[in-house]
Order: sequence, then structure tokens, then C-alpha cells
Amino acid sequence: MKCQYCEKPATFHITELTEPAGPKVMHLCEEHARNFLQKEASSPVASVAGALAKQLQLGQTKQELAELDQKECPVCGISFFEFRNTGRLGCPYDYSFFEEDLVPLLTNIHDATEHVGKRPRRLAASADSQARMIQLRREMEEAVELEDYERASEIRDELKRMEKELSQPEAKSEDTSDQHNRSKQADRPEGEDRS
Repeated sequence: MKCQYCEKPATFHITELTEPAGPKVMHLCEEHARNFLQKEASSPVASVAGALAKQLQLGQTKQELAELDQKECPVCGISFFEFRNTGRLGCPYDYSFFEEDLVPLLTNIHDATEHVGKRPRRLAASADSQARMIQLRREMEEAVELEDYERASEIRDELKRMEKELSQPEAKSEDTSDQHNRSKQADRPEGEDRS
């Protein structure tokens, strides 16, 4: 789709709901969107316009972006370029490794850098242990490629031990629920149906 005012591609699609006749939709290129947002700064839509203008100013030069794209996580190997294209990070360590690049992005998107929503009831594995497991899996693959099977089996055993430690709290809760169900069945009188 082209900009309403020129032949450039429209990258901003703004819908105004201020007209009594209905919504007004505009398709603008970056330049015309900037001009529109600066004109509208005094109107009731100033807060939305301000947010969009702020987003326009976050741009980086091509050279800065090219350097950032080459940055690669030492644990999982994902590059910032891959993150930009997929929108997904590769491991928990990426939040630490790419922190200075992600904080402005997260602040712009969420207006905060801390989670304020619900959290899972079960305690998930810590980011450090997850990052360590990813690193161990990578080392195991490298050991197999180098045909160092003894080292690969040591790493495999270490991974199994870590996975077992992480799954034990769940196993304990399942054991107690099984014991609870058995004790309920044992408490019933003999004549009752136990199905």
C-alpha cells in the first residue's frame, strides 16, 4: 500500500476515532507520519501520537544495526539478527547477554522492564540452570562431532542429573496426591462402590 501523499510505501496506518461520522483511516510513509504526528501534538490524540513519534526516533543507523546483528549469544548461538527476524530469543541467558539492546525495546513496548502480571504456581527452573543445560547440550553435540564419546556420556549423565533434580518437586506432589486418594478409598465402608 502506498502513502496517501506520495509514492513511498505506507508503513504507518493510523485510525482516528475523533470524527462523529466514523473512523478516519490514514496510510502514511514514515516522513508524512512524522509530520502528521507533530501537527497533532496539541490535539486529544497527543498521547498516542507521542508514543508513535517516540518509536520513530528509536531508529539506529545502518552501521550500528549491522554491528548489533553480528552479536551472538555464547550459550545458544542465536544472533541478534535472528532475534529481530523471528521475535524470539534462544535461551534465558539471552536476556542478560542482549540486555543493553533489549531494555530500550522493552521499555518502548511495555513502558516497563519488570513483569507485573500473573506467575506460574509451580516454581520453574531458574534461568541459570536452564542456560547451563543448554550449554551442556551444545557441548555434548560438539563432543559427539569430535567423536569424544566418553566426554559426551559424562555430559549426558550430568544433564540427566540436572533434569532429575528439576523434576523432583513435581514427583513429590504427585506422590502425595496418590497417597491421599488411596487413604480416601481405604476410609470408605466395605459395602460402597469404589469406582
